[in-house]
Amino acid sequence: MRKLKSNAPCWCGSGHKHKRCHGDRSLLARPRVEIGEVSPVRSVPDHIVRPDYVANGVVGTGRNPQVVTGGDIERLRTVGAIAAQVLLDASAALEVGVSTDAIDEIAHDSYVRQGAYPSTLGYNRFTKSICTSVNGVICHGIPDSRPLEDGDVINIDVTAYLDGFHGDTSATFVVGTTSAPIESLIETTRQATLRGIAAVEPGESLTIIGDVIEPYVLAFGYDVVREYGGHGIGRTFHADPHVNHHVVRSPEFIFEPGMTFTIEPMLLTGARQFTQASDGWTEHADDSMPSAQFEHTVTVTEDGVEIMTVNTVGQSAAGTLGDIGPVPVD
Repeated sequence: MRKLKSNAPCWCGSGHKHKRCHGDRSLLARPRVEIGEVSPVRSVPDHIVRPDYVANGVVGTGRNPQVVTGGDIERLRTVGAIAAQVLLDASAALEVGVSTDAIDEIAHDSYVRQGAYPSTLGYNRFTKSICTSVNGVICHGIPDSRPLEDGDVINIDVTAYLDGFHGDTSATFVVGTTSAPIESLIETTRQATLRGIAAVEPGESLTIIGDVIEPYVLAFGYDVVREYGGHGIGRTFHADPHVNHHVVRSPEFIFEPGMTFTIEPMLLTGARQFTQASDGWTEHADDSMPSAQFEHTVTVTEDGVEIMTVNTVGQSAAGTLGDIGPVPVD
């Protein structure tokens, strides 16, 4: 797939040139996000089981891939469905003037209502139940008092813990007024994520994910974050393998049925440079250009792949394999 030329017809079918429709990056610029006030830690009822790291403070990364079999597959589906529903509940509350802290409260209540623990709460001193990354914040934004503004681009990242398993998902949204370039950023990220997922099957190499995602992204003039990637997940929040979303030459890691991990590319509209804030979490693009991310937890099946982070009726704010659109014509 070649990069779309600026004078070519736009992929969206509008009939306009790409540069005048979804290719006008000047409409992407957003004000730099200043960190607001962070509210006190929200409580979780005692009957809800916590991951071990909440009590002992030890955050480990599993060295072995997470493999699910038998009843564990259903447990992962259950927690994945909870995470998907939390994301739907939180995103439904997005509107101009609402703070990301208020969105966190809605998500927190959704976890608790479903009997799950928010995996991020207490993870390596993270104090909130979701991550909210606005505009130039690439990932790990901490919900705070800043009210959302018209045109803000926000990623909501959700991880639920129940019955010994974690389910992780995220999606990107626009608040209030949108524009064609912002729609392009968000939809390209979603499509890249789903295409990467669709490439997974037993016997295939892990590197196929980056082989599919990066060329697709570059064709639209975006770039992929290389410093962060997907990860194994299941009984451990973060485990091997590291999932690159760009083309790499690395030792072969071959998919086998039951392997479970996340696919979660972050797309950049500007330069690759970003800096971590003093809170130790928030990663902000140095040029403040907006980014986007989508994420699913997936499991390799006997003949393909299953998305685990859809709710009980098959819905997900991050999309499903049925949402993969046609490849734009060069």
